[in-house]
Amino acid sequence: MPASSLDTFFACSLMVILIVSAMVGTAKVVQPYLNDLANVNGIERYRGLAEYLLLSAGSPSDWGVMVNDVPAVFGLASETRQSYELDLDKVCRLNSDNIYSINYQDILTALVEDVSLNIKIHPLFEISINLASSQSGENETTYIFQISTSKSGFPIPTWLRCYTVVETYISNVSSSTDSNGAGTVNVVLPNSFNGTALFVVFAKAKAYSQMIGFNVYSFGHNSEALEANKTFLQLSPLNHVLNVSFQYATVELSNAYVFTYNYYFSLSQTHMENQTVEYHIPHLLEASPMMLMLNGNNASSTSFAEWTAYPQLPLEIGANFNDLTAKSKAVALTYVVSVNSVLYEAVITCRSVRNYNA
Repeated sequence: MPASSLDTFFACSLMVILIVSAMVGTAKVVQPYLNDLANVNGIERYRGLAEYLLLSAGSPSDWGVMVNDVPAVFGLASETRQSYELDLDKVCRLNSDNIYSINYQDILTALVEDVSLNIKIHPLFEISINLASSQSGENETTYIFQISTSKSGFPIPTWLRCYTVVETYISNVSSSTDSNGAGTVNVVLPNSFNGTALFVVFAKAKAYSQMIGFNVYSFGHNSEALEANKTFLQLSPLNHVLNVSFQYATVELSNAYVFTYNYYFSLSQTHMENQTVEYHIPHLLEASPMMLMLNGNNASSTSFAEWTAYPQLPLEIGANFNDLTAKSKAVALTYVVSVNSVLYEAVITCRSVRNYNA
């Protein structure tokens, strides 16, 4: 067997072992820590808190879809009761980009007063996208993208599914990254379309099909420079409804799509008011994140294409532990969690605010 194949085999095997170990680490039902947290010291104190947050559904157990309420007891678990399966909408309500989000103070109120914490949830590996070159012809333009997939600097071989969207045109390309986590994708777009285009990438680890990452690259096709994502729209998915809030009164929407690893659909508009539109997000059995994309124009001149993920990841909420003093007194705990059968990494960092030596 070639050396590169051996390297890939051992890297994939190690990744599977790490995931399975993390997923089966706690199968027991965690009792509410509120009764005995004061009697537990050091790392185990924070481990009990972190596991409670990930294994408890909170109260009410369906607070994720109750848009006008905050939880009385904070917990992120899905009501499926599977260990480390987080609720899709509870996760979305942790993202400050969502109009239905709860804030850090809401979390603290539902916990204890002497603990500060930070919650991060993101895909298990990173996808880097680079537009290497483009070649314009009479009728079409070819774009060459370089894609790399890695975890903490280590390459992850993946299967790729890539969509390119400009106006009503959608291109669908399958590819892969090799044992070095590197791949190249060529995309051809007709010159009869123009405006802001999105290159949407899903990457599925060859070692473990529930490891799926995603990323989006925005570029101009026969058009000028682009505005950043979230310039014209605020996109808030919750309870399989996408709420779209216009940042300007001059915004005009053209198309709305949902993309997964295997499929894509147009979204159906269900409600419209002066500055908001709602779309129905389909319930799919596929184990994949959803990428929600809308395009249109502002003042009939500036084209845009904006997007968000469902679940709305990556996210971070909570205290800032970046300064050295705070970091030295904090404990960070990492878990592999699942949302809609896709694996993500959750990092919960805790610190006592009464006893910094705890």
